[in-house]
Amino acid sequence: MIGNSRLHWAWFIGATLQKAWDTHHLPAAVVEQLTARWASGSIPSEILPLSLVSLYSLDTDTFNQLPLYLASVVPAQTTLWQTYPATRIITLDHLPLKGLYPTLGIDRALGLLGAGETLGYPVLVIDAGTALTFTGAEAQRRLVGGAILPGLRLQLQSLAQRTAALPATQLPQQLPSRWALQTPAAIESGVVYTLLAGIRDFIEDWQFQFPDSQIVLTGGDSGLLLTYLRAQFPQNTRQLIVDPYLIFRGINAVREYL
Repeated sequence: MIGNSRLHWAWFIGATLQKAWDTHHLPAAVVEQLTARWASGSIPSEILPLSLVSLYSLDTDTFNQLPLYLASVVPAQTTLWQTYPATRIITLDHLPLKGLYPTLGIDRALGLLGAGETLGYPVLVIDAGTALTFTGAEAQRRLVGGAILPGLRLQLQSLAQRTAALPATQLPQQLPSRWALQTPAAIESGVVYTLLAGIRDFIEDWQFQFPDSQIVLTGGDSGLLLTYLRAQFPQNTRQLIVDPYLIFRGINAVREYL
């Protein structure tokens, strides 16, 4: 999965997820070299974790024309990876979901599919990545809709980069104090508590419409977000599930349609 900030990788044997990891976006020259080596049967250790290189280094035939299932929200990066001959691009047309609109992000759609196929429908996915997104589907696999806003870290970065005096700050590991006495803590409070209130509002509205629905958190900040939510709204968030691999589960579910 090519995301806005990173490349998200998963290694499957059959239908079983073996390992997942992330790398930075890679320049064109590097991708061309890696895909050429990969296609010829050598192991591109620059993108595979050392554990996989060690595990499969005795069997380079494993990597000869190994299928690479790819979905992307960054068109320029998509083009680079098409130099590998066994790349199979996943688009919205491949997904067995109803009511998808043309500009829906493939990452959101795959996460929704992965959640629904794993946990059942209806389902709401809250993806805490660079952007924070809500995406929900009803019982018949039909998209209900969703919302998009800046993610936790992006909000902090925007304040640091677009103001003259506000400092850069990091997300605290525990729910911060609401009433801050220092500027960094005030930024943390403003971003975190406002975001949590918005998330609770979306969850309550979804539960009103679909009281039997599963609600799943995914994305890089999902674990931290769950910590905040459980501290702030312990009664309202007991049923929340965290699954960082929803997109990969969606990719696995859609392979039969490619």
